[in-house]
Amino acid sequence: MLEHFPWLTTMIALPLVAALFIPLIPDKDGKQVRWYALGVGLADFVLMSYVFWTNYDISNTGFQLQEKFSWIPQFGLSWSVSVDGISMPLVLLAGLVTTLSIFAAWQVDHKPRLFYFLMLVLYAAQIGVFVAQDMLLLFIMWELELVPVYLLVCIWGGQKRQYAAMKFLLYTAAASVFILVAALGLAFYGDVTTFDIAELGLKDYPIALELFLYAGLLIAFGVKLAIFPFHTWLPDAHGEASAPVSMILAGVLLKMGGYGLIRLNLGLLEDAHVYFAPILVILGVVNIIYGGFSSFAQDNMKRRLAYSSVSHMGFVLLGIASFTDLGISGAMLQMLSHGLIAAVLFFLAGVTYDRTHTLSLAQMGNIGKVMPTVFALFTMGAMASLALPGMSGFVSELTVFVGVSSSDIYSTPFKTVTVFLAAVGLVLTPIYLLSMLRQLFYGNNIPPSCNLEQDGLSPNSDQEAVCFGTSCVLPGNAIYDDARPREVFIAACFLLPIIGVGLYPKLATQVYDATTVAVNSQVRQSYVQIAETNPRVYAEALTAPHIPTTDFATVKVQP
Repeated sequence: MLEHFPWLTTMIALPLVAALFIPLIPDKDGKQVRWYALGVGLADFVLMSYVFWTNYDISNTGFQLQEKFSWIPQFGLSWSVSVDGISMPLVLLAGLVTTLSIFAAWQVDHKPRLFYFLMLVLYAAQIGVFVAQDMLLLFIMWELELVPVYLLVCIWGGQKRQYAAMKFLLYTAAASVFILVAALGLAFYGDVTTFDIAELGLKDYPIALELFLYAGLLIAFGVKLAIFPFHTWLPDAHGEASAPVSMILAGVLLKMGGYGLIRLNLGLLEDAHVYFAPILVILGVVNIIYGGFSSFAQDNMKRRLAYSSVSHMGFVLLGIASFTDLGISGAMLQMLSHGLIAAVLFFLAGVTYDRTHTLSLAQMGNIGKVMPTVFALFTMGAMASLALPGMSGFVSELTVFVGVSSSDIYSTPFKTVTVFLAAVGLVLTPIYLLSMLRQLFYGNNIPPSCNLEQDGLSPNSDQEAVCFGTSCVLPGNAIYDDARPREVFIAACFLLPIIGVGLYPKLATQVYDATTVAVNSQVRQSYVQIAETNPRVYAEALTAPHIPTTDFATVKVQP
């Protein structure tokens, strides 16, 4: 009986239905609502962990736990959900990050019912995006996710929250139209009209149509992945969003762009990917270098971390365009690793802001003495982000580098330039992260801007003043103790898998390797077929002098 139970539908419905009961909870100060929301999030995460542990076969490259019901037959829309090696780990990532984000929002006292309602709706929409196997359903879930994020930024954000929220909505909503256009173009081509992604993969599209749809999807997913020049919404959104919302933005929502590129651009439009792959490589290198330099120029702590995310997403593009098993595996690992690392860094940025009441690095300093635990946790997160060996960031970026440099599709000069420029990003990362740690936790030799005597206080008085760098925060307005047990627990929940994957990468790679190998085989087979009819598919400066002489033509990819 349990074999046919709609597990994936339950994962989506549980937080969505539970959110509807929040207005009925008797609660005056928001304490009951936050426990309720945390319980729902934790229950859904435990459910998905149990289902994938007992009912998912990591050696199977096809879709599993498939559920399909006719929903709106007049539009050809069906409720079709399933998971494979690409979507399953991202579902777990969404569950972990969102549950911990709810726990991180423990101090929300402004409209707590609405806040946790939106968090649970966002929880359901994220899972829906990763498990949808009907393109119209994917589009609906993609649009559903925009509404709670817009409201979460607009209501609980900083001083420029309305501007940041509107910019996010305009960018992502406009770009998502390309998903709808691609869905209609793929569905209505040929004799059979269908929106089912597996059935769409069986159609033979003309290359002109593939190139057109690929470009549209690249824009749609490029906005979400923060590809230059469609990235400008991200620093504004992060700079104004509260820490729990930033955790979800960086930890999960960016990964939707990478997931879409692998699922649709590579999975359905592999011939067009052959032509677009060098463009992805160039965009990836631009992201890495531009994000690194822009991050170093930021004084706002969260904007610096936001541009760091732009830089790290460049490695995802490099891996996707590498034509190697290692490269695509590295892209997946980079998405999972960055999801954990970015979430913990934005969480700790929120913890620091709660104490200092500022995000300006120029106004901070010397807080390592009063918050040594926060200092230690922040340092661990920064070390993971700058790819310290033993951390997941090192493994993911190294895998991408090896995948790109070992590709037999691109020429040696092209690979050399690509790897060299990407390495520049690796040099920039420790510069802007370590300088951020220095400005936060060490002295900056700038005298405090506050005057204790003018405020009627003295260094020896019973009422202490807390001075962090150039920002003076009086005791009545600040909480200046070290990390609390709840905050240490949340950070540890991120840091433990970061270290675990860094020491034993197979914990993550074994989940999706079979699927990514199959996807790469399909893409390489397309390259061979195109190169046979068009040997100059790339300019000689880009492509290798000889077509790979392997038996890709005999590779059969399991649908």
